[in-house]
Amino acid sequence: MNILSSIKELLTHIKEVEEDTIKMSQDSMLMLSEFMEKNSIELDDTAMQAVQYQDIISQQLTATIEAIDSVQKSIEIFENAYDSDEKIASDSIDKLHSKLSKTLQRAKDRRDAFSGKLGHEDETDEIEFF
Repeated sequence: MNILSSIKELLTHIKEVEEDTIKMSQDSMLMLSEFMEKNSIELDDTAMQAVQYQDIISQQLTATIEAIDSVQKSIEIFENAYDSDEKIASDSIDKLHSKLSKTLQRAKDRRDAFSGKLGHEDETDEIEFF
């Protein structure tokens, strides 16, 4: 499942970039707020709207992060189910191989029995002719 691992790694990277972007936006807003408070600056409606956009962007990035988390969890569930199913299939193949081997051995024993060799496997051909 290399492709799914690659997708999970890519999603993790995207999520980390988005988290960094949210952090930078929050830090930026904090610095701006401190500057405005220190200098007693009041924001007009346009500037307030710009500040609100920062919050909206952070919310959108958070929603994307949640979607990425959901996709990653779904991939993990699929991988676990696939691994489990693969083990079940492998076990079934092993059991089938064992049964087929026993069936083959039984068939060989029967063939040998019909040709008079049953129970004489270790003995050399000691058939006497009169």
